[in-house]
Amino acid sequence: MAGTWRGDAMLARMLVRTGLWSGFMAALLCLAAGRLGWLAAWVFVIGSGGVAVAMGIALARRDPALLAERLAPPFQRDQAGWDRAVIAGAMVAWLAWIVLMALDAARYRWSTMAPALQIAGGIALLLGFLLVYRTFRANSFSAPVVKIQAARGHTVATSGPYRWVRHPMYAGALIYFLATPLLLGSWWGLACAPVLVAGLALRAVLEERWLAARLDGYADYAARVRYRLVPGVW
Repeated sequence: MAGTWRGDAMLARMLVRTGLWSGFMAALLCLAAGRLGWLAAWVFVIGSGGVAVAMGIALARRDPALLAERLAPPFQRDQAGWDRAVIAGAMVAWLAWIVLMALDAARYRWSTMAPALQIAGGIALLLGFLLVYRTFRANSFSAPVVKIQAARGHTVATSGPYRWVRHPMYAGALIYFLATPLLLGSWWGLACAPVLVAGLALRAVLEERWLAARLDGYADYAARVRYRLVPGVW
């Protein structure tokens, strides 16, 4: 009974957090756009929120320990020190990027994008979310921060998408950075996406060095799987 209560409480927390985040995103996009009637923004917010809820429910049923990790704060005591700085910088850059796309695509119309590309962006975004979920299924230790989860018996993940790239979660984020400006219809957002991708690549490199020195078997795994984010590229 106690375990069921904790699971229900965690699920409720996930739903509240997703609702608050979706509300914040809607407000940010619409305020920057200067209007409420921006269809692409609502598709983005409602679609992202719906996927987040679906993944949260799936994790609550299949891997509640991972859901608890995903609901943890972005700054933690046992987190790698450099990771705090990287996450703080990423948050600022990401928020600026979202505002830029709203200003570009909705308020000032600095650029326009064909509806077919926006639809393609929406489809690509769903594929990116699917890759993230596959990562969750393959790695119960995929916390949002870089740390060793010793209490949970942290081990190296090698199955699922980890057979092809060392950072499938970041590969999903890469798709997100490219697909979101397409869906929202912002060429300026797409032009600035490489800045976010560069930050992602920096974190991947730093994380690998940190894990290789602290997680048994990670150095051997990294030697076997050649690519970090994109098979055949990097």
